[in-house]
Amino acid sequence: MHVLVPTDDSEPARKAIEHAASTYPEAELTLLHVINPTVSAYTADAPYNIQRAIEAEEETAEEAFETAREIGGDDVSISTETLIGSPARGIVQFASEHDVDHVVLGSHGRSGVTRVLLGSVAETVVRRAPVPVTVVR
Repeated sequence: MHVLVPTDDSEPARKAIEHAASTYPEAELTLLHVINPTVSAYTADAPYNIQRAIEAEEETAEEAFETAREIGGDDVSISTETLIGSPARGIVQFASEHDVDHVVLGSHGRSGVTRVLLGSVAETVVRRAPVPVTVVR
């Protein structure tokens, strides 16, 4: 079984990794970090510098992957991938193209105006993924 676990180094993402590792201990877990350059460029140290923003996000991804390996332990098969683009679109596309059997992702619990304006990655993945999706709170 191949389980995709999108991660962004948030607490809900950590819980999703824990859930995937404990629920599917024999599965191959792929941790996916999708870098959204349009958002990253405005949150990095040097606004509007997309390359520096991507590099900062790649460092964040590596830290998240290390944390995930610690959570999963030595008995869990973990591989990592980093993509650049829209998070929801990247997750769905990766699941479609890599024989993923299940997606486990964290919910950020957005509500109100931010959910309407920014949309929900988890909600979009649930609606568009070609495989079952588990959302962990």
